[in-house]
Amino acid sequence: MRTNQINRSAIYFVQDGCLVRSVAGSDDNGGGRTYTHRCTKATFESVAHAINETPRQGDGTSGARLARQERLPFTQVNVALEFLKERGLVEVRHRHCYPATTDVYLDAMIEFHALVEEDKFV
Repeated sequence: MRTNQINRSAIYFVQDGCLVRSVAGSDDNGGGRTYTHRCTKATFESVAHAINETPRQGDGTSGARLARQERLPFTQVNVALEFLKERGLVEVRHRHCYPATTDVYLDAMIEFHALVEEDKFV
């Protein structure tokens, strides 16, 4: 059984029109790894639309369910969902995702484009 705790930090940025999630982690022993995953804007929009259509009550949805229903790559769906969670647009209850705002799609696109603008000045 693994006992090392991993401390992770994720940063998001937009590169070549894709949402990029870069995660750096370190364990109790000072080791760690970094990985980067991307999500196309089209996939990001599909995920935001799908979350927007998810009822606020009931079963909710998950990354695996979204990837299957929308026929999208799971890793890209995960990047989009993690970004939406970080921005407070998706609420997670019992491992299921629910909309946290009135219009997740609109709010997601605002956050995406704000990130684009932010990266221009860095």
